[in-house]
Amino acid sequence: MNIAPAASVAHVQTADGVSVAMLRKVLDMQQANAAQLIASLPAAPQAPAPDATLGRSVDTYA
Repeated sequence: MNIAPAASVAHVQTADGVSVAMLRKVLDMQQANAAQLIASLPAAPQAPAPDATLGRSVDTYA
């Protein structure tokens, strides 16, 4: 009786499990890095008031 194929399947399943675990760790690290980058962005500037007159028109003449 040859048990080499069964041992091979067990090895592949173990390797797949390790690969999935490493992928999860890498994705968690990327998520943490992205969250840190987003948190470090400066606050967005406030929109001008709707009743403001500055910047509403452009004077063009030559």
